[in-house]
Amino acid sequence: MKPAVWFCIGLALLAFACGKSASPFPDPTLTPKPAILGGEQTAYGFFPTPPQVSLESVFAHYQAMSAHADFVLVQEPIPWQDFTQSPQADSQKIEDLKNGHTLAQANNLEQIFVVDPLNGLNRREFSGLPEGWEASFANPQVRAAFKNYTLRLVSEFHPLYLGLGSEVNTYAEAFPADFENYLSLYRETYAAIKAEAPQTQVFVTFQWEQLRGLAGAEDGLPAGEIRWQQVEAFEPLLDLWVISSYPFIAYRSGAEIPADYYTPLLTRTAKPLAVAEGGFPSHPTKNLPGAPQDQLDYLNAIHNQLQPRLKFWVYLLLSDLDEGSYSRFFRQQGVGADDLNTLGFFVYTGLMEKDGKTPKPALSLWDSFRLGR
Repeated sequence: MKPAVWFCIGLALLAFACGKSASPFPDPTLTPKPAILGGEQTAYGFFPTPPQVSLESVFAHYQAMSAHADFVLVQEPIPWQDFTQSPQADSQKIEDLKNGHTLAQANNLEQIFVVDPLNGLNRREFSGLPEGWEASFANPQVRAAFKNYTLRLVSEFHPLYLGLGSEVNTYAEAFPADFENYLSLYRETYAAIKAEAPQTQVFVTFQWEQLRGLAGAEDGLPAGEIRWQQVEAFEPLLDLWVISSYPFIAYRSGAEIPADYYTPLLTRTAKPLAVAEGGFPSHPTKNLPGAPQDQLDYLNAIHNQLQPRLKFWVYLLLSDLDEGSYSRFFRQQGVGADDLNTLGFFVYTGLMEKDGKTPKPALSLWDSFRLGR
């Protein structure tokens, strides 16, 4: 469900800027803020996806995020070919990530990283595998590149929170046999991370609507029954339990979200919790519901049911997306019609309009949660 591929746009634009100018970034004029990640308070963040596909939009978006967030979620496809041999390989992706890190720091934003082997617009397939590679977590090339890239992120950026997969239960239901291979890779990589950086908190994310059987589950279990076994298969090697949630998959309005929708997490585990992405559209699109009140109801549902246990909370987009701008860009990149259609489900999930300036009612509620902690 996640359009993690959108983050690549910001990286590509930053890389272009570095090739054109010796100093592409705005001067860091903000007074540094104390670190929020890892503290007692909930940290609030967004995907760093700008409203339009332009360098100007990237810079303006980071400045806007600095007023409404503590961090950005960095979720990039794996540069498979670069990391088949060593964590210390030369890689343009790492250089691009450094540019993003610099821009985040210039705007008083921390970072959380997620290693993402799957297509953000279709979690049943790998993202960007080189031609001829077997699409399987049993593939030694896949395993080596996954682990090496992860360890490079650890040594390069020293993340406090590091995800090793996104909405992995979707892949588990589609390919249960290969999911066992993924689990073994996760365990190996977890051990390697802890050997190098014991303080790094490692997780994967689970798609909550899918986990509850509300999004077309493929395992034959009844809708509404929580597939806890898909989460607990990772134990004891989960440092926190992390979900994504898009309730518009199952409910026509935010008001329909049950008062106990998220609370089963509180009693199933004593570990810290987090929301690594989610949202609700403020405008109907693609035969899905959406209204400004729905965003308010969605934010209140998570806050009222989970907030005391949340270590971090990611809302998908600060600003709506200019669908025309993104569609043109993705067509140029060869993105297929199905993925473009999926993109359309998310364009109105932002807490600001696509001009990147006009707030929606939910933004003030988000800010009140963040400032009140």
